[in-house]
Amino acid sequence: MSDTTTTTATTSPTAAAVRADRAAVRERAPLPGRGADAGAKERDPFFDNAKYLAIVLVVMGHAWEPLRSESRAVTALYTFVYAFHMPAFIVISGYFSRGFDASPAKIKRLLTGVVVPYVVFETAYTLFTRWSDGEPDRAISLLDPLYLTWFLAALFIWRLTTPIWQRVRWPLPIALAVASLATLSPDIGADLDLQRALQFLPYFVLGLCLEPEHFRLVRRRAARLAALPVLLAALVFSYWAVPRMDYAWFFHHSAAEEFAVPAWYGPLMTLALFACSMTLVACFLALVPGRRTWFTALGAGTLYAYLLHGFFIQAANHWEWSRHDWFHQPIGAITVSVIGAVLGTLLCTAPVRTMFRSVIEPRMSWAFRDSGTGRGGR
Repeated sequence: MSDTTTTTATTSPTAAAVRADRAAVRERAPLPGRGADAGAKERDPFFDNAKYLAIVLVVMGHAWEPLRSESRAVTALYTFVYAFHMPAFIVISGYFSRGFDASPAKIKRLLTGVVVPYVVFETAYTLFTRWSDGEPDRAISLLDPLYLTWFLAALFIWRLTTPIWQRVRWPLPIALAVASLATLSPDIGADLDLQRALQFLPYFVLGLCLEPEHFRLVRRRAARLAALPVLLAALVFSYWAVPRMDYAWFFHHSAAEEFAVPAWYGPLMTLALFACSMTLVACFLALVPGRRTWFTALGAGTLYAYLLHGFFIQAANHWEWSRHDWFHQPIGAITVSVIGAVLGTLLCTAPVRTMFRSVIEPRMSWAFRDSGTGRGGR
């Protein structure tokens, strides 16, 4: 699809120059969720806007979970949002991972920006849910991601394999084949939530294949005009599908046989869900503002909101707020949605990033060798 995904025996000087320019842009591009000090001057407000809006949907989706069983409308909204919010995040993560070349600097950033937060929050969520879930003996296991830490484990795997996807000739078809084969095997273990990492892999690989011009296509006037009707139609379809389809397909964490369907449903659903999700992602991105807005700066803190909001959700569920009948009325569901949006917004703010930067974006120069000299860092 792009120069980064195919190789040739010879390269013209012009093509080489184009690739060098693109590589330079990738080196300057900030990674999703990094703070304002990471390439703040080069940040594209479009992507920060998209990440902020997506994280708000993530928090709202988790807030809706206790209301699903008694409300077809809430379940429809939940299904609709889950069809595209994580795919959108993963596509953007793949797009900003195009410059990952396994160099010492990139490995250091992978360890400090992904591995360290994973270890910290996997441990923290295990300890927290001993109280919130009433399981005081729950063991800490870094191999079995708990709750929402699966994304960090998957991102570690995806980013490590980036050089492979950038060298093979047909990266997206191969990734779709891998995801399809994963749905055929219920025996894939829980280690690092590998089933989910494999099934979401095509979205990350697609992000690796994209170039800036592809995002400009979905932001054209024609795309924006078509986006809203398509999203509304998808929402209506979600309402119709509530009693007819298991929304857990969009979680991508189970093999086909676990849905009590024939195994061949797995590859078929992989392709169908990918087409559905990417259509909705394109529509979502078409409606994202490209200019700076009041929430653009919050896009730099989406990783903070993602990792922290689970504590609030788990605590609220522990206190069984959903047992109150008022929350199951339309006004109650709307209130829950607003609370979720406000929570997601507050967790993206600068004070929160300052408070938790040491565990989400640690520098840890003392833990790494000084590249080029072989000596330990200070």
